[in-house]
Amino acid sequence: MISVLSSVTTGLTGVVGRATSGVLADVNINPNDNGLPGIAALRTIVGAVMTVGLILSVLALIVAAVVWAFGSHSANPHLATRGKTGVMIACGAAVITGAAVAFVNFFWHVGQGI
Repeated sequence: MISVLSSVTTGLTGVVGRATSGVLADVNINPNDNGLPGIAALRTIVGAVMTVGLILSVLALIVAAVVWAFGSHSANPHLATRGKTGVMIACGAAVITGAAVAFVNFFWHVGQGI
């Protein structure tokens, strides 16, 4: 029994000694396209959602611009301010939707450099 414990403890010190010396291999995992079934379908769905988001952003921009114009021409500063805010939000939503892939890729590469 003692000989078994001594071999286990010497094995553990050997592992600890290798871990501190940096002999253990690094983990290298990259995303792959064939890891799960349905990846192509998910890409299609995400692309469709991005398209719907951009279409809704354009629709919101048109509605907000009409509200802004109506508020400005009817001497209603509250309505005009709401229209301006809506135009800015619609433009921001379009920028975020269009740049989502670039944002994810940028932060993916930043994370890979850490």
